[in-house]
Amino acid sequence: MLLGVLCASLLSLSAHAAPLTRDNGAPVGNNQNSQTAGANGPIVLQDVQLLQKLQRFDRERVPERVVHARGTGAHGEFTATADISDLTLAKVFEKGTTTPVFVRFSAVTNNSHSPETLRDPRGFATKFYTDEGNWDLVGNNFPTFFIRDAIKFPDMVHAFKTDPRTNLDDDTRRMDFLSHHPESTRTLTMLYSNYGTPVGYRFMDGSSVHAYKFVNDEGEYRYVKFGWKSQQGVKNLDPKQVQETQGRDYSHMTRDLISAIDSGDYPKWDLYLQVLEPEALAKFEFDPLDATKIWPEDLVPSKKIGTMVLNKNPDNVFQETEQVAMAPSNLVPGIEPSEDRLLQGRLFAYADTQMYRIGANALSLPINKPRAEVSNGNQDGQLNAGHTTTSVNYQPSRRMNREEIARGLYSQLPLSGTTQQAPIYREQNFKQTGELYRSFTRKEQKDLINTLGGELAKTDEEARYHLLSFFYKADAEYGEGLTKVAKSDLKRVKTLAAELQD
Repeated sequence: MLLGVLCASLLSLSAHAAPLTRDNGAPVGNNQNSQTAGANGPIVLQDVQLLQKLQRFDRERVPERVVHARGTGAHGEFTATADISDLTLAKVFEKGTTTPVFVRFSAVTNNSHSPETLRDPRGFATKFYTDEGNWDLVGNNFPTFFIRDAIKFPDMVHAFKTDPRTNLDDDTRRMDFLSHHPESTRTLTMLYSNYGTPVGYRFMDGSSVHAYKFVNDEGEYRYVKFGWKSQQGVKNLDPKQVQETQGRDYSHMTRDLISAIDSGDYPKWDLYLQVLEPEALAKFEFDPLDATKIWPEDLVPSKKIGTMVLNKNPDNVFQETEQVAMAPSNLVPGIEPSEDRLLQGRLFAYADTQMYRIGANALSLPINKPRAEVSNGNQDGQLNAGHTTTSVNYQPSRRMNREEIARGLYSQLPLSGTTQQAPIYREQNFKQTGELYRSFTRKEQKDLINTLGGELAKTDEEARYHLLSFFYKADAEYGEGLTKVAKSDLKRVKTLAAELQD
């Protein structure tokens, strides 16, 4: 009787088992042993299962992202909560609209297997699957960046990466580069403060960093910046906690996010908006389109416009988190880029690197595929999984009308002057750094001075003195504290600082 029940159970399990197949769907007869020529002979070339397994294994990796390589992601939804129809015609911001999203958090300069305790800015990129196409809000947890012109982006990343001669981390290379760029002072301060080592992705705010444009139905535009505010609060590790955490878990940020979502403790962020009229740009003592600057809240107050909740982990990390192709060029009607010099370069660079990394048809992958219908003359390329049946792969055509929609037009920007290659004329490189330093608690200031001062002590002498003069110019107490920890000559620091303009 028992034997009969056991046999019935085995038959039941067998009936529901999925067959093992090759990529062409054909069943596999033996996945444990290769085909050989006799008992002791060599493996035969016709063993398709062996060849396919090895071929696919050899090709499992796509090129690692040059930046933002170490990351984790999650699905969720964004709900618009404010009526801003006077500012933008973007449907994602129609009050009450709920839009599916995918968020990828990441380190910026470290590689894909680096510990998450390493000091680094953190990427905060959100893909909104709107009714009019995908919009990617690609930002960081810092509201500013190290440089203001995209022509310096490759140099900056090279300086932050490992030494190409030794493949070892070497912060003196980073300091050497930044000592030539006083506009980096504020973001460098954030990096070496405790903000450079967050407790977890749930406990970070996010920022668009760049200004964008909102365009309304009348074709009027305003400049805007976006900011994510964590409902969980902002929490960072101090230097002692960094060492303790890395000794226990080098994936603490990823593990925290996955565990929270799995347990139903869904993280939430509120999206805030700052708005500037075009004529207001000239009224600031700094350039508001400079990516190394914030828009101070007392000058440009922010307004809550929606809330995002992350409620589902990926089913497959590679297919979703690693293949998601975020790019600031993925825009929708009502949202346009500003003239920010760094953003202008990123519009090309991010989309281009995704096309190189994943292929010409990257945006047709499930994680990147728009909910809106895609209809254009783009065709062919590797891994094209489309089902195009029309013979019209051009536009315009009387055979198939792909209509141009007026709401997709860009706004009109008044222009004057001549082409040039020159820096911006309102740099103000140090004032906001001093304000940031003074906003920290005394403990946060002490942690910053000890951490950054220790790194400066290892930096080449000329680079160290120039950097110290930047920090002294921002705040005398800050500069003197760093100089003391770095054991440098304060008199020389003051002399260099006096030569600087702000």
